[in-house]
Amino acid sequence: MNHFQQAKQATRNIISLNNETINLALTSLAHALVANTDFILTENQKDLDRMDKADPKYDRLQLTTERIKAIADDVKNVVNLANPLGNVINERTLPNNLNIKKVRVPLGVVGVIYEARPNVTVDVFSLCFKTGNVAILKGGSDAEFSNLAIVKVIHEVLEKHQINKDVLTLLPADRTATEALLNAVGFVDVLIPRGSQSLINYVRKNSKIPVIETGAGIVHTFFDATGNLEKGQQIIANAKTRRVSVCNALDCALIHQDRKNDIPKLLSPLAEKNVELYADDASYALLKETYPSSLLHQATPEHFGTEFLSLKLAVKVVKDVDEALDHIAAHSSKHSEAIISEDAANITLFLNQVDAAAVYANVSTAFTDGAQFGLGAEIGISTQKLHARGPMALEELTSYKWLVIGDGQIRN
Repeated sequence: MNHFQQAKQATRNIISLNNETINLALTSLAHALVANTDFILTENQKDLDRMDKADPKYDRLQLTTERIKAIADDVKNVVNLANPLGNVINERTLPNNLNIKKVRVPLGVVGVIYEARPNVTVDVFSLCFKTGNVAILKGGSDAEFSNLAIVKVIHEVLEKHQINKDVLTLLPADRTATEALLNAVGFVDVLIPRGSQSLINYVRKNSKIPVIETGAGIVHTFFDATGNLEKGQQIIANAKTRRVSVCNALDCALIHQDRKNDIPKLLSPLAEKNVELYADDASYALLKETYPSSLLHQATPEHFGTEFLSLKLAVKVVKDVDEALDHIAAHSSKHSEAIISEDAANITLFLNQVDAAAVYANVSTAFTDGAQFGLGAEIGISTQKLHARGPMALEELTSYKWLVIGDGQIRN
């Protein structure tokens, strides 16, 4: 029996587990991750040693004692969340006395293809396990040792609690396994790619399994004519530099032309963090007097619509909110977009017209995250509109079915 057959068979095992058993196992996992910190970090270092520190994926790949504790804390958060399985979405009794309920059920077997982010291994397992889903993971070769170490810890916890370890499968880190997963019709119910736009495009084009797109974030923040300068400095700096390699990091700052003289001050905190700016003509003319010359470049068209995943930011002056909206519509990946403004009408216009999974007013886009949204953890950020949108957590890992209860009724 192959991995896919074993996973499909395990769906019947996992659905029989009660919530108490699930939560007990997840609590054990949170403790086990911390207890195995040295082992996980040793294996993670083997992966780090193979990657150039200048690679934007290095930060995503790197684990630390603090990051492992944060991962474990996310598992505890999932334990404390209500399980949506079995929730009645709606219920009615028809005139013929048929009782009809629409109830939440697992998706089934969830496949996830992801790149150099070993924390995803734990996030996906904990959320899938809580919602009665079997997980099949295909991590990138860059994180092979890290993923194997984490899955070893998870399997040990499952065995300790006498739970079928086939509820979690880590496929080999080679391309053949990817092709097999993309073609696992009848065994895998949904496939979720997490990573670069090229990975997502490849999965979407080649998968025979239904796909939920997540991950790629080309993120903008528009500083309006009425934007508060102090708020703007803090929001833009946080969105760009808090963690540059994640999908909610800022890629392009749009500034209203009435505030162009404030650009040097607005962006000055970025110089302290060594952020390279790719500025259009209007902003370049102002920045060249104050911003470090080694960090300032003139923008070319390809800099707009780029997900940098590094200490780089595109800057553009726009004439009004409508031009900002036009630019975002042309270049956004529909992930996260923000406006900094004190004009209620412009804020409402922006929130209503921007087509993205998360739209912000006077807030850093760094908050696009399942844990920050109170969801415990996340499978990823869906940038599509069917089934799920934005941070995907417990509820987004469920479907529903209709339960119809009668007493001998037949249809005329």
